[in-house]
Amino acid sequence: MAENHHKVIIIGSGPAGFTAALYNARANLKPVIFEGMQPGGQLTITTEVENYPGFEHGIQGPELMDIMRKQAQRVGAQSFYKEITEVDFSIRPFKLKSYEEEYFADAVIVATGASAKLLGLESEKKYMGYGVSACATCDGFFFKNQKVLVVGGGDTAMEEATYLTNHASEVTIVHRREGFRASSIMLNRAEKNPKIKFMLNKTIKEVVGVEQNGIKKMTGVFLEDTRDHSTEDYKADGLFIGIGHKPNTEIFKGQLEMDEVGYLKVKPGSTYTNIEGVFAAGDVMDSKYRQAVTAAGSGCMAAIDAERWLEAQE
Repeated sequence: MAENHHKVIIIGSGPAGFTAALYNARANLKPVIFEGMQPGGQLTITTEVENYPGFEHGIQGPELMDIMRKQAQRVGAQSFYKEITEVDFSIRPFKLKSYEEEYFADAVIVATGASAKLLGLESEKKYMGYGVSACATCDGFFFKNQKVLVVGGGDTAMEEATYLTNHASEVTIVHRREGFRASSIMLNRAEKNPKIKFMLNKTIKEVVGVEQNGIKKMTGVFLEDTRDHSTEDYKADGLFIGIGHKPNTEIFKGQLEMDEVGYLKVKPGSTYTNIEGVFAAGDVMDSKYRQAVTAAGSGCMAAIDAERWLEAQE
């Protein structure tokens, strides 16, 4: 048990996990980061990041995560490229499992993030970052004066579409039904916007694009009518998936308090969860902002909360 016992275990990488690791390592707590199934988190599927402070000319998402990882490791954090599959927060030290292996921690920082819900198409995966995006505030800037589509019928879709009108010349919301799940205030805002059009009773069957000299670019989508199953090719420069996010909190069910969607609840103004010694940072507890910089900020908060809590225990 001794060799698998750590003062701080951070579950999940990404800006929240790496920032927490950086602060805890500098506090000499020798944190261990379990990087999980997607080392570096959601930013590794983002091509250009232009809104992270300190990078005047922008930076590639995977490169930014690699810099953060190296920075945390340089001051003493350790990365395990393993997934935590089970936790037991009812005992101290806390018990965590990665498949058959057991680990123990005095404090745990949960930074497992959230995953954008996607359509599940192979072509969507292929053009992710090359015209297809799941984050308007991250990528809208790259679609200045272009025609884009937003798929979805809830608040996420309305919010993304409304935001995109700041950049795109035309935004079309594609929805598979007549009615919307979106709140009336969000729907009204979208309907009143002269740049937003609606295409109802349609589903996206395929993302279409070109590939030349190793460079990929989406050029449109293949639509199907949900009533008569007729199909059409539709030209567009970008496609934003606005069907919501799902926090990666399955393994914490029944132990950590969460809202109805699954986002972890923290005590206001802190990163404390309902279990003493377990802290949450980043998109796993933030359904509102979901930005790299806010995730990093809450990672710093979690590290400081954990450090002070551990001191108080001693």
